[in-house]
Amino acid sequence: MKGVHFHVAFVLLALAFTFASAFDPSPLQDFCVAINNTNDGGIVNIFLSIFAVFVNGKFCKDPKLATANDFFFSGLNMPGNTANQLGSKVTLVTVEQILGLNTLGISLARLDFAPNGGLNPPHTHPRATEILVVWEGTLYVGFVTSNPDNRLITKVLYPGDVFVFPIGLIHFQFNIGNTNAVAISGLSSQNPGLIPIANAVFGSNPPINPDVLAKAFQLDKTVVTYLQSRF
Repeated sequence: MKGVHFHVAFVLLALAFTFASAFDPSPLQDFCVAINNTNDGGIVNIFLSIFAVFVNGKFCKDPKLATANDFFFSGLNMPGNTANQLGSKVTLVTVEQILGLNTLGISLARLDFAPNGGLNPPHTHPRATEILVVWEGTLYVGFVTSNPDNRLITKVLYPGDVFVFPIGLIHFQFNIGNTNAVAISGLSSQNPGLIPIANAVFGSNPPINPDVLAKAFQLDKTVVTYLQSRF
């Protein structure tokens, strides 16, 4: 009986080390196709129920059960709907769309921009560097370096041009042409994350105290409350 307890403890300890890994976990096999539930997780389910933990990534299915569809996505040839306030649409292809991306540390996105001002607003990806190639149109892009310099680095891009946005830095893309623009981005995470700056600051749930934002942005409090009402 003592031997059984030792083996269970050893398994749980091994799982704990697995769950503690940072950033995208490196694969220890050819691939690790994700599963979206753990109903058949056995000892894993016991561990999760006892310790109420979340997995840094996703569980893997038996490699012998993997199929071509686990590594496939169709639809990036379809234009995104840019009929919105920002005039842009981002179509993501992450581990949520291609389960075979699990542990591979990469994902993809298609970015569509309406003519004359379509905007992917200032945002960050907390877990990924982004490399973007323009497919159609003309984009004004840039990022801001970290404090204390806060230096704006920008470039106007044309079809075939490539630009890199370093991990975690605020960046944007803006269509300055009078035609539609299309770009493709590669990101160095299966789940890069997205923090739109305006939404995070003025649209948080619950809202940030307006006094905090008024002082931080050196604005009148009525301006802050108006901006919060917009998000």
